[in-house]
Amino acid sequence: PGRAAAHFRKRRAVCNHIGTVHAIAMANLCELVAGTMTEVSIPASMRWIPRGMQIAYLGKAETDIRAEAIFPAIDEGRAQDVVVPVDITDQRGARVVHADITMYVSPKKTN
Repeated sequence: PGRAAAHFRKRRAVCNHIGTVHAIAMANLCELVAGTMTEVSIPASMRWIPRGMQIAYLGKAETDIRAEAIFPAIDEGRAQDVVVPVDITDQRGARVVHADITMYVSPKKTN
């Protein structure tokens, strides 16, 4: 199991029409952080691919944001769905997004 985080600067290119960080930009950040966390956490004998995402937009992101993913323990050698939770918080520490990203983790094919 592990934990990873990424900081993301609020700038015009990722803002919506009301001046907050765009919802889809935050969804992309969730997938990026969850994917990075999965890649560095699984054994070398395993591979992964995203299978789905449930996301809740809990508040407006009016500042820079921070995304954090937690990768749970897995059973090596067995194909399985692994849910990677991701939270995005603003500079005040308020949680503005929560996502559960399901990763399909399976053994690498051997030749």
